[in-house]
Amino acid sequence: MLSVLQPKANITTYLQYLQSHEIMLFGTLSVGSSCSFFYINSVLLFTLRSKQVFCETSRYILLFNLLFADTATLVSNLMLYFLSSLRIKMSYYACGSLILLSVLTITISPLTLAVMSFERFVAVCYPLRHAAIFTMRSLSIIIALVWSFSFIHILIRVFMLLYVFTTTSLDLHMNDFCSKEAMFFAPIFNDFEEAYSSILFLSVGVVIFASYIGVALVARSASTDKASARKALQTLLLHLIQLCLVLTSTLNTTIMVAIAKTLGRLALMRIYNVCFVCLNIFPRCLSALIYGLRDQTIRPALMQNLCCRWRCSLFRNKSQ
Repeated sequence: MLSVLQPKANITTYLQYLQSHEIMLFGTLSVGSSCSFFYINSVLLFTLRSKQVFCETSRYILLFNLLFADTATLVSNLMLYFLSSLRIKMSYYACGSLILLSVLTITISPLTLAVMSFERFVAVCYPLRHAAIFTMRSLSIIIALVWSFSFIHILIRVFMLLYVFTTTSLDLHMNDFCSKEAMFFAPIFNDFEEAYSSILFLSVGVVIFASYIGVALVARSASTDKASARKALQTLLLHLIQLCLVLTSTLNTTIMVAIAKTLGRLALMRIYNVCFVCLNIFPRCLSALIYGLRDQTIRPALMQNLCCRWRCSLFRNKSQ
């Protein structure tokens, strides 16, 4: 009897060992890709402030705002991933600060995408009025309105949290790991999230799609710059794809809860790591890929900064 049970115990131990190492491998790949994209985003942010033309052109100013929000979201998501991987539990106040920062920047990204799409529409369809519409003053007002709208969204959530805390007796120290699901646990948050996300992404989607249709119609005319119109259409299409990925990332919780009911822990961890990269990391790096690689003005400066920083770090390692 002992000889029969011993192989089974060895097989169970081996499977646990294999599962733990596979989870560590997926985690390493997720964190590695996140750090790589964070580095590229940081260099692109530095590049957009390194030359005067980037600080005075409307599309680059809006790109900086979008990239700043995406990088902040990337950092907050990476911190939450580290905390859950290390099984660190926090208080509601500390966790709430990280979660609210992530929610704030998530709202800024789709709103900025809508403004950038409208800017491309005006640049192609009304090139003579573009400079008069998108001035430094109007851009400052637009960016301030985007951030104000996001702060209002955060304030609504804060008031809802205070209401829940006053009606429910809770320990200040969380029993679970810090996450959006653990923080916004009441059913009222799910109803608010569904209504808010539906209105926000539907409105932004309409703006991007209408801009795409407008540019496509104008591109057919003989007096239009075909190359500029075609490039604007590609950019708007990429914005629409980016918006869909951001929308899907907001539904990540619903997807994972549905999958957890049918799959085991190892399969769930595999899917979670894949979703973390595809839905939480990759959409925040599309801006760097869309503009950093396609834009003929940004690409030389970005590649130069990337290469210079890589050489500096290489020389430092050799000197040490």
